[in-house]
Amino acid sequence: MRIAWLGLALLLAGAAAVAAGVLGIDEVAALAARVAPILAFVVAATVVAELAAEAGLFSVIAHALAALARGRAIALWLFVLALATTSTIFLSLDTTAVLLTPIVVSLAAHARISPLPFALTTVWIANTGSLLLPVSNLTNLLAAERLDLHPVEFLALSWAPAATAVAATALIILVIRRRELLARFEPERREPPEDRVLFLVAAITVGLLVPAFLTGIEVWIPATVAAVVLAIAFAVRRPATLRRTPLPWRLVVFASGLFLAVEAAHAAGWTEVLGVIAGTGHAPLDLLRLAAVGATSANVADNLPAYLALEPFADDPVRTMALLIGVNAGALVTPWASLATLLWHQRLVAMGVEISWRRYALLGLIAAPVVVTASTAALALASAAG
Repeated sequence: MRIAWLGLALLLAGAAAVAAGVLGIDEVAALAARVAPILAFVVAATVVAELAAEAGLFSVIAHALAALARGRAIALWLFVLALATTSTIFLSLDTTAVLLTPIVVSLAAHARISPLPFALTTVWIANTGSLLLPVSNLTNLLAAERLDLHPVEFLALSWAPAATAVAATALIILVIRRRELLARFEPERREPPEDRVLFLVAAITVGLLVPAFLTGIEVWIPATVAAVVLAIAFAVRRPATLRRTPLPWRLVVFASGLFLAVEAAHAAGWTEVLGVIAGTGHAPLDLLRLAAVGATSANVADNLPAYLALEPFADDPVRTMALLIGVNAGALVTPWASLATLLWHQRLVAMGVEISWRRYALLGLIAAPVVVTASTAALALASAAG
């Protein structure tokens, strides 16, 4: 609820800027045309993810991976790593934070091993793994729309830093949590899905949705179609579920407020100082400078406004990817650096898992510079080779 009130306050601030003549109606209309499809995707993707989870899709996948691990925590962790990465890439970082967190915590609790390596993997990968495709992160959607990049073109630009970010994150977690990850456990007995028809509909729908995101069609369209298909299936088979399926209205209000407030700050010239700090150029150190400014801004004020504030100073695909590395993969230090982190923490609290924000921040201060530097170096090498 707090993010909804914050979003409302930001919307009022933006409205005040319009009333004062700082921000024109035409600029607001152009902003609305740009962000409306993105927010539509967020709503549709949330419905898809929630209903797929209700159908048992993610639970079945997680339990199957636990069985394949054969009692080895390190193998289970590698499967969780793969599942978190896949979920983030194709269904967005917020989906990973919301849906995968309770699954991995439950698996760890049943196996009587610490849930922290799995929980930390989930939230870190949700952020660092969100570089590969436009649908992986709202910031990516904004960047792809601005540069008019087809998903395949975006992938050609992002694959090297994205792979490096995931690999670096995994290596850090393996080093700092190696004791828990060397443990053994007893896998729990897998329960079949309650409704096999809904499970099959969800599996087929999500399976078709993934390649649809790569076709170049605006992502909100296949996501909306998938949400409608699943909603109809649940209306027929389990209508009560639809009534309790949450819509991300708080996120929509919050994101709308951020977009409008940052647009007003641009119009007022308040973000120009960031251009001086971010610099110019495409040398490795120039790209790292921009990524570092992006990471710092994300941890101060959340990754969405950080991206929007710095977007004018990332004026081509390579510099834009450097900025995305910073605001996505670098958002590991503060709880508010990304909405996914806040959603992840809410799920942990609901399941009785305690985590110290101080320890989280200290670990993030170690991880963020390593991941951002390595990913930016990969981008520089790939762009030089290309």
